Amino acid sequence: MHAIAQESNFTLMGSNARRGKLTLFDAEGPRDRGPLKHVGLRVSSLETARAALPAGTPDVFDIGEGIFVTLVEAPTDVEYDLDHVALWTAAPEVTAKEYERYGFAPADPKRVEVGGAYVEFHEGDPGASDKPLLNHLAVLVDSADEVIADAKHLAIEVESVVDAANTYAAFLWGPDRVRIEYVEHKPTFSLT
Repeated sequence: MHAIAQESNFTLMGSNARRGKLTLFDAEGPRDRGPLKHVGLRVSSLETARAALPAGTPDVFDIGEGIFVTLVEAPTDVEYDLDHVALWTAAPEVTAKEYERYGFAPADPKRVEVGGAYVEFHEGDPGASDKPLLNHLAVLVDSADEVIADAKHLAIEVESVVDAANTYAAFLWGPDRVRIEYVEHKPTFSLT
């Protein structure tokens, strides 16, 4: 993984600009754990990837400031692509079912899929915080306006709409007050 883009208030990390990425936002003071349990990165060879880590690195490890990562061996076109985001929730099966209303496909009773990656749910306290470690989950869509229309029809709260230089995005409030961004790339979109 490398820094794809570095702005004044965030750094975009990933192995490919058009695949699963982590956006690390600047914040005043520490963030609260909130619902984020860990992030899973997909590698073609777990043995090779783990050999590049310092000896004794646990299966789930802290990359700094409370962000935990694990590696998952699975077929992939891009090393260190996003495999899953694991979230704490009081009722994993209920939360997974609720995510289906937001356009995620069922993968198993405690896991949903979108764009080849997963969101998995683990029983635990998601917390309530004004400064959660997880700012949002992002999903690439063809039309953010269609997402907004669907959200209104389903009585899902639209938190905000952001019309930026390269993207147009709708942010919805999801289960456990997780913000879900549905982002549309404009024809001008360009990242390397």
